[in-house]
Amino acid sequence: MKDIQIFSKQYQKEMGWEISEENFEKSRASLLNNYMLLTTEVAEVAEELRKAFNITASFAKEGIPEEKAFELAKEQIKEDLGKELADCLAYMLKFYNFFGIDAEDSFYAKMEEVRNRKNKDIVKTK
Repeated sequence: MKDIQIFSKQYQKEMGWEISEENFEKSRASLLNNYMLLTTEVAEVAEELRKAFNITASFAKEGIPEEKAFELAKEQIKEDLGKELADCLAYMLKFYNFFGIDAEDSFYAKMEEVRNRKNKDIVKTK
């Protein structure tokens, strides 16, 4: 993760896509713009999931068992879903880099925090 964060920072600079640090107003505008772009990419992830569910339903109508239909649908959206998730990650890394947060350390610390929560949801297993 550290390597991808370093790559992202260099790539953002090379492409001229860094979040502005010129002054408060430009930083605020740049942060809000990048936040809107991130939410757009998250919506595109939702579209890929919707597509998978629709493909699954279509295959199931043709008589393919639902589990097999879903596996086929997942395979069909896999590449595009990966691209949309990569877009989300790129925008998230812009925020990590702007605020000087180590993405890997932040991730593991948060997962440990969640692991130790007292009010965790109970997950039923079959």
